[in-house]
Amino acid sequence: MRNIGIITAGGDCGGLNAVVRGAALMAESKGIGALVIPNGYAGLYNLVDFESLTSLNCARSEDIKSIRAGSEAGHSRVKISKIKDDNKYKRIVDGLKKFNIDGLVISGGDDTGSVVVDLHENGIPVVHAPKTMDLDLQTYSVGGDSTINKIATILEDLKTTGRTHNRIMVMEVFGRYAGHTAFRGGIAADADCILIPEVPVDFNAVYEHIKNTYMRRILASDVKAGTYTIVVAEGVKDEHGNLFSEGGAKDAFGHVKLAGAGKFVKNKIEEMLKADPDVKKFMKETGMYVEGLLEIPEVRDVNPGHIVRCGESSAYDANFGKEVGAAAVQLLIDNIHGVTVSHITGNGEIRYMVTKDAIIQRHVDLGVLALHENLGVCFGRKPQPSSPKSSKIESLQDRIY
Repeated sequence: MRNIGIITAGGDCGGLNAVVRGAALMAESKGIGALVIPNGYAGLYNLVDFESLTSLNCARSEDIKSIRAGSEAGHSRVKISKIKDDNKYKRIVDGLKKFNIDGLVISGGDDTGSVVVDLHENGIPVVHAPKTMDLDLQTYSVGGDSTINKIATILEDLKTTGRTHNRIMVMEVFGRYAGHTAFRGGIAADADCILIPEVPVDFNAVYEHIKNTYMRRILASDVKAGTYTIVVAEGVKDEHGNLFSEGGAKDAFGHVKLAGAGKFVKNKIEEMLKADPDVKKFMKETGMYVEGLLEIPEVRDVNPGHIVRCGESSAYDANFGKEVGAAAVQLLIDNIHGVTVSHITGNGEIRYMVTKDAIIQRHVDLGVLALHENLGVCFGRKPQPSSPKSSKIESLQDRIY
């Protein structure tokens, strides 16, 4: 093997630079060149037109900071199979030949992984390093831990403004089909209510929880102060399966661009507060009521958007990213293609899955929600208390989330 090409694609997140650095340094240690193919799959398609590529030798690799989010290799949202060019795969192969690239390390999520499958089926040697902050692949993926930590930090910070104004704070985060990051980030920051795509929202259950929790806190406070926090994944649905989104346009992979779930939840809560005669009594009892100006508690929606996926990586993602990037190179050397790196075991064994299986969507285990309902968290449904059973395990599980 002469050179490997390194591609990152899909959404940006923590740990990607660690993948790039890990792959590049592993290649150098094996006497193989590592070349960045910029701008994701757009760059791969246009590779034949490039005059040169950046070589990630040791010195250049040291400029890439593993602890920084984003990707030195760049991204684009392009699905190769949708390119209207009958010779697209030959064009890609010609580009790889031009730069003596014998294999690709590609880091991305389910959409990116579907293109990995496509490239593999068209005879292009490729190994997939799992990356998605949504954590919906069948293995842990770079970016999840970083995003969860960001969500938790932002939500905890929001409590200061919430408590100061006695507000109900609604924070919308990413999560189109799976609510792993909303769930785990919300749990970490002691969110009162977490709404995820896996659970159709029963607003009566949500409102009852808000009313009991929010009023109890403020009435018990010696300064009549309190807040209530809700984390909403962008892909949540009502009891009829309808999205709360204002989106409409679709991206290159056919996904509707979501927006507005947090605003929808906010408006619904305000509507229910206004219709509840107990709220006026509560507002007067706590000294907050001003007719025509402040008749119900304030409800605010916040969308941190891309802030949860940028800036710094968590140390876990930096470690995991380096390991899967390096492991992907080793698999190429071993002539193993069309697979996704799962993890590295304690004895250095590289575990991997067929990419077609790895990108099957994984959802939040609803059984875990019942445990947290015992702890007082609302998930947009009537509580389902559980009594967790105990069982001995012989080895650690493959993923932490």
